[in-house]
Amino acid sequence: MTIPKVDKIWQNGKLVNWDEAQVHVLTHGLHYGSGVFEGIRAYETTKGPAVFRLTDHIERLARSAKVYRMDLPYNTDELVKATKEVIKANNINSCYIRPIAFRGYGEMGLNPMAANVDVVIAVWPWGAYLGEEGIKHGVRAKISSYRRNDANTIPPAAKACGQYLNSILAKIEVISAGYDEAILLNVHGDVADGSGENIFVIRNDVIYTPPTCSGALEGITRASIMKIAEDLGYHVKVGKMVRSDLYLADEAFFTGTAAEVVPIREVDDRVIGEPGKVTKKIQEVFFKAVKGEEEKYLDWLEHV
Repeated sequence: MTIPKVDKIWQNGKLVNWDEAQVHVLTHGLHYGSGVFEGIRAYETTKGPAVFRLTDHIERLARSAKVYRMDLPYNTDELVKATKEVIKANNINSCYIRPIAFRGYGEMGLNPMAANVDVVIAVWPWGAYLGEEGIKHGVRAKISSYRRNDANTIPPAAKACGQYLNSILAKIEVISAGYDEAILLNVHGDVADGSGENIFVIRNDVIYTPPTCSGALEGITRASIMKIAEDLGYHVKVGKMVRSDLYLADEAFFTGTAAEVVPIREVDDRVIGEPGKVTKKIQEVFFKAVKGEEEKYLDWLEHV
């Protein structure tokens, strides 16, 4: 999706003009993928723009940095404040937010420890990642031939820049084959997740999702959906899944900050069908929650 230009980006403690937010071509993170990032959304509410689970996201950014021994030059409170600052500066009510911390210019090679850590927060208007039609009617998914990174190779506990090459390969493969989204298995053949989303399957009104030990990211939207589902009275089980669990699902859906909640109507040409009652109810509550229309989830929102 094209990135629409806005006015300001927060870069290393300062608001800079969009076109002036630049890095050197020999930046370590550009060459080696040595960075960590988050995807966050702000939504328009009756009380103005509010960021969904902002502190949770920034805390995960810090955990990702710890995995890669990156010392962030700003603490959680400072980055939360900076996020709100850049949203205000751009006068945006609803937006996607991309904080990223990466090894900067000055060192080359595989020992990055002497490189400075740069931090940037950008915001821009962004609609439905998998399309409005995908949200309403579901997407066609295909299991990629590429396997999700093994946890002892690249830790899924960290949302690191370089590890997303794995997802890019899977995404290119399935888009080229005419599908909307990829599903990845791990090296043992267990279902891990989508290219950039967690995955849920429903059978007999029980909701299943793969564990993080299968390679799934510990998604913040995933955790939110599990809470919503349990509050609605559904039983949620976290456990290993294989591809036939997807083929035989009554319903299935993806979750993620970018994707939000997107039904899956087909996997590997096995028809699951139009969005079912469970998926639609979870979607309904989620979209109310992010807009401040669900009292019990108001603490998930941080107003700008």
